[in-house]
Amino acid sequence: MAYDEGLAQMMRDDLAAVDGIAEKKMFGGIAFMLHGNMLCGVHKGGAMFRVGKANEAAAQAIDGVSDLAFTGRKMGGMVDLGDAGMEDDSTRAALMALALDFVGGLPAR
Repeated sequence: MAYDEGLAQMMRDDLAAVDGIAEKKMFGGIAFMLHGNMLCGVHKGGAMFRVGKANEAAAQAIDGVSDLAFTGRKMGGMVDLGDAGMEDDSTRAALMALALDFVGGLPAR
């Protein structure tokens, strides 16, 4: 398994009350989709959040957050949070709120 199942379970728990969530294997990890749009996911070494370009600066201001760059090239509107940051409930909640704000405004797929 290329991702930490414990991190995946944290995300499942965080999203338990959100309608329209589905899981999909992607990027060697697992992505959580909201009405068919990628919201967040876990990968080896942490998690990613789709916060959108408008929320990117707010996300970057959170301790432990960095650019998401799987291939060495920054993915706009996406941020990464390492294992240590994932352990902090308030950090995860802040990033999840930014991701839900962005992805919740997208049309369902």
